[in-house]
Amino acid sequence: MKQVKKATLALRYLALVVVILGASMASAAGPSKLASDLATARRGQWVNVIVQYRTATRANLAHAQSLAKTGTALRTLPLINAVALTVKSDSLATLANNANVLHVSIDHQVFETSTTTDFYDQAVNAPYAWSAGLDGSGIGVAVIDSGVTDQGDFSGTNGSRVVYSGNFNNDGINNAFGHGTHVAGIVAGNGTNSTGANYKKTFMGIAQNANVLSFRVLDGVGVGTDSTVIAGIQQAISMQSAYNIRVMNISLGRPVFESYTVDPLCQAVEAAWKAGIVVVVAAGNDGRDNSFNTNGYETIAAPGNDPYVITVGAMKPEGTATRADDLIASYSSKGPTPIDHLVKPDLVAPGNLIVSTLATTAATIYTLFPQDQVPTSYYDTTGGSTSSSTYFILSGTSMATPVVSGAAALLLQQNPALTPDQVKARLMKTAYKTFPKSSTAVDPVTGIKYTSYYDIFTVGAGYVDIQAALSNKDAASSTTGAAMSPAVSRDKSGNVYVVTNSSVVWGNSVVWGTSVVWGTSVIYGTVNGNSVLAGSSVVWGTSSLSGYSVVWGTNAPTASFAATADAATVTYFGEK
Repeated sequence: MKQVKKATLALRYLALVVVILGASMASAAGPSKLASDLATARRGQWVNVIVQYRTATRANLAHAQSLAKTGTALRTLPLINAVALTVKSDSLATLANNANVLHVSIDHQVFETSTTTDFYDQAVNAPYAWSAGLDGSGIGVAVIDSGVTDQGDFSGTNGSRVVYSGNFNNDGINNAFGHGTHVAGIVAGNGTNSTGANYKKTFMGIAQNANVLSFRVLDGVGVGTDSTVIAGIQQAISMQSAYNIRVMNISLGRPVFESYTVDPLCQAVEAAWKAGIVVVVAAGNDGRDNSFNTNGYETIAAPGNDPYVITVGAMKPEGTATRADDLIASYSSKGPTPIDHLVKPDLVAPGNLIVSTLATTAATIYTLFPQDQVPTSYYDTTGGSTSSSTYFILSGTSMATPVVSGAAALLLQQNPALTPDQVKARLMKTAYKTFPKSSTAVDPVTGIKYTSYYDIFTVGAGYVDIQAALSNKDAASSTTGAAMSPAVSRDKSGNVYVVTNSSVVWGNSVVWGTSVVWGTSVIYGTVNGNSVLAGSSVVWGTSSLSGYSVVWGTNAPTASFAATADAATVTYFGEK
């Protein structure tokens, strides 16, 4: 079954890649020889194809080799007198015009030389959106972070797509840290710095033509304050109409000290949400924290603890195009939220070992984490052992968050009338919900093993699925209520259950019911009409009741992680 899923996804992906290629090519090739989905290939793009010949001859290999991408191996398929190769779209006509060529098709298997975004885009089915002409055009995404350096991957038809840069630290530096540029690349990078004849990988963001607005609220080492963050959010709201800001990405956080109802950060993100901006926030990177015997539960960072926003946890793409083998990152913070006991995260997305845009080699991140520099040879066939000056690897829920921000931008491009609540509900309902019961990860530095359980407080409503979200037309009615993340409670017997609320989308609706949105794997039965969470005894640890007592206390425990940027300390090293 796993291999079938891989093959299906690979086929779908490569079928879509060629559709993306755009404007028409020369018409010299006979239409009967070229597969119909090659007919719109844009000049200059590399395409993976299978060339079937009328007869098997040595000349076939020479012919194919003369047109193939330099440095790539041919794959002979004698069973069907064919050769698989990578060619420039300009050469398709030459291929088809050869008298011995019978047919040219897309190669429906992913090769290392294919144009990819290093798998995280495929895990969430982003190529489906691109094939439908959705790339975030016209949507403004506010990046509340350390600033965005305007490098080549943010180019557009009319110049740079970084249409605004504001500094709220009053230090006169644009982006000394580098984190914000990496985040922005996952949202909206277009791969310019890795596109061309020499490149075997192209690193593109989810919404490659969205406009980026940079709000620098973190300093040169990635630290900010509530006030600088709120100032950035405030400015973004004031500019909403001028730049069509529909999405706000917040890949930062701090410990929860008080209820979201009074927390200033939470109040600020709620204001943006109610102004019509989809706010996407990192869950935090403290899922390994067992300081209070909670097995990493109740570690969601603020403002990800706010019920309105979309809070995102991190998955590991596992170096493959299919999501079937993807696993939760053990460092991804888990719910319920401190004090208010809300179900978080809302969604999970790829966030481990993600290659994205580098600000400059002078950025703090580049020098601070040399192990995360990208060898140029990783994506450039002419590259050597030197480190890339345009791309970098980072891991954490900060990287998963912009994947969802990009997904939101695509939904809003498809249907600008959607409200933030409708976007959140759609993404949660259509999320992929097939997970193992548990998985174990090993810290590559310490060798310590961490076991994660795939419950409602670890994966939320599931793994974001852009194709499913764009294909779904269910729109929560504005009269139904907000898509606020529900609270959980416990009864006298210690059972934990979702508190029903008729004022929210999934309170009493068949379409948006809790079992539909979160899936039956984490909700099984009822207590007094309320949905009970499966495995609640596992959630707080089975060796002691102390974790249970901590989670269900009325005060947040003293945080064991630093109140710094990037969702409570970024996990830069990632995990295997």
